[in-house]
Amino acid sequence: MDRTGVQWRYLPHDFPPRETVYGYFAQREKEGVFAQLNGLLRELAPRKEGRNAKPPASVINAQSVKTSTGVPASSQGTDAGEKIAGRKWSIVIDTIGVLLAMPVTAVGVQDSVAGTHLLDKVASSHPGIRKVWVDGGYRQHFVEHAAILGIDMEIVTRTPGAKGFTRYRSSEAPKP
Repeated sequence: MDRTGVQWRYLPHDFPPRETVYGYFAQREKEGVFAQLNGLLRELAPRKEGRNAKPPASVINAQSVKTSTGVPASSQGTDAGEKIAGRKWSIVIDTIGVLLAMPVTAVGVQDSVAGTHLLDKVASSHPGIRKVWVDGGYRQHFVEHAAILGIDMEIVTRTPGAKGFTRYRSSEAPKP
């Protein structure tokens, strides 16, 4: 995965033909096996850290990524602000970094629009979430939508003059 991403033709040589492996993968995906495994892992990881298996808080963020030339134009878009043509993934993680959801959209979809659908999904599949932190890319109507779902949404603003990624010091970190 580090070298090539997830490309079936780069499976190790001692595996069956890639079409066979993909067939098994697709069948298990259709049966919901991977969703069940991820659900179990989402509960086990917090317990291992000595935390509640049902997270009370999460973080939502999005990132735009360029796509290759072989990606159909209908599944991508353009982000004029970041000058990127491609796709965007939005992620929701809990307070220890366990992935709760990650849909992929065209890059032109505004964070608040994608986030609204994402928040609906998170509220239904993780009803214990009561607090969510987001960055300034999310708009006020998104905060209002969260309130309707019974979730306290906080827009975390960047420190004036800060450039690039800024890590909170432990004394400044948001508390769940």
